Amino acid sequence: MSTVSVADAKAGFAGLVDEAAAGEFVTITRHGKPAAVLVSVEAAEAAKRAILRPRPNFGDVLADYPGPADLDRNTAPMRDVDFD
Repeated sequence: MSTVSVADAKAGFAGLVDEAAAGEFVTITRHGKPAAVLVSVEAAEAAKRAILRPRPNFGDVLADYPGPADLDRNTAPMRDVDFD
């Protein structure tokens, strides 16, 4: 993974595209902080698939829990609380 400034990226863009096409991640910085990443088409498509993959929400996960339905709640106090 290489890191270059915006100015260096402008000067050597063709070489950075070659690096990205070869599977390298190229981080482009602005004022010393990461601003963008140049990646191959395959890496970008894999990221898109991962983002668009449907995921169940937490309520659905809980509703599908196969555990026992008759859970008893322990109502005993955990400890004495003194707010004074």
